[in-house]
Amino acid sequence: MTKLSLIVLLWLCLGDVSIVIANETQVAQQSDKTWVFLENDHLRVGLLKSHGGALGYLSVKGMNDNVIDHYDHGRLIQQSYYGDADESHWVKKEWCFNPVQGGDYKGNAAVVLVFESSKLEAYVKTIPRHWASGVLLNECVMEQWVSLQGPLVQISFKFTYSGMDAHQPRHQELPAVFVAAKYSKLVAYTGDMPWLKDKPSEYFPGYPNEYLKITENWVAYVNDADEGLGVYVPIAFEATCYRFRGGSGSDCSYVAPIKTFSITPGFSFSYDAYFTMGNTSIMRQRFYELHETR
Repeated sequence: MTKLSLIVLLWLCLGDVSIVIANETQVAQQSDKTWVFLENDHLRVGLLKSHGGALGYLSVKGMNDNVIDHYDHGRLIQQSYYGDADESHWVKKEWCFNPVQGGDYKGNAAVVLVFESSKLEAYVKTIPRHWASGVLLNECVMEQWVSLQGPLVQISFKFTYSGMDAHQPRHQELPAVFVAAKYSKLVAYTGDMPWLKDKPSEYFPGYPNEYLKITENWVAYVNDADEGLGVYVPIAFEATCYRFRGGSGSDCSYVAPIKTFSITPGFSFSYDAYFTMGNTSIMRQRFYELHETR
């Protein structure tokens, strides 16, 4: 067991016997944009401690070309879940229960309770914020284990809910993935012969959300040179996506593998996601190899 693993285990054990309540003082202490980087011979990954410890930077090592959009606290690569309508409003739009790892739409940060990292690994434990109302949701805990494995980034996510409300089933983002607008073409296999190297499909999403099958459990955004970011989530067979063109630096491409489930008292949910960079053929081959090992 690595030193980082021992530290994480200690924090988890302590978390079983005590309840940590996030407060605005902790938020103020994390208001500065603070980066922590992991790096190996293939990739450079940046986590934003000021944005719930979510991923805000990913590039091929030595290229210094960040694929992730971190325009605000709702972008990034991060956990986000949905429940029932609760009279909250995102600007003027009626919204719902929506714990978000990075923070709220007004730029208020979530609270990082634990952040530990080494050269190749990181662990983050976060109290999320309601995207629309801005309330710190102490009944929710988000955890994230990040590991660099050659040309792959493995992230294990966990969401725990100790609230008393039972929410209706909703599409849940696993996770939310925002990339720079120049990655405009979405690629995925949507056919009925998965893992047989059948030809994938190409899309140019519009706005608002569109939906598609991902029968090989992966989806990628690439640029005109067929280079970009791919995500493989073994438990997801659908995805939602859009392209936002708002100007003023806010343009982005979005995709999220999804599953439908409800958040209820005592709810706990964990899953793995894998990210890689390259052209479509290379990324797909890496996901094929992962599928075979799993």
